Amino acid sequence: MELNNNMTNEEQQKQLELDKRYLRMAGVWSENSYCVRRQVGCLVVKDKMIISDGYNGTPSGFENVCEDENNVTKPYVLHAEANAITKLARCGNSSDGATMYVTDSPCIECAKLIIQAGIKRVVYSKKYRLEDGLNLLKRANIELVYIEM
Repeated sequence: MELNNNMTNEEQQKQLELDKRYLRMAGVWSENSYCVRRQVGCLVVKDKMIISDGYNGTPSGFENVCEDENNVTKPYVLHAEANAITKLARCGNSSDGATMYVTDSPCIECAKLIIQAGIKRVVYSKKYRLEDGLNLLKRANIELVYIEM
């Protein structure tokens, strides 16, 4: 985990505990997913308030089946991050300056959404095999925090 140099050790420790708590909550939220291959949960937090949540799954009104008969993820399955961000847009809430807590590191497509949503910090607990999403977020100067749970 990278520490914010503007914080005291006590403040850093409190932030780490808060980050772990929200990551655990994102993990619980991932249990709502009907996906078999991977369940991902996400929370968007601003000013210590959860302003949105999401988990990977099919669009509203679709059957809750994420994989086809060959266990391949269907192309229309939404990622947890996309679900959380679109929920914010639908409710008219702003995620500018918020922190996203997500169980798995974002893919490149979700990284684009995170950047455009004005999210400034992403905390995650599992590394995805591809790092292009993380690399894009770094390029956009979004703070990345990896906490192994």
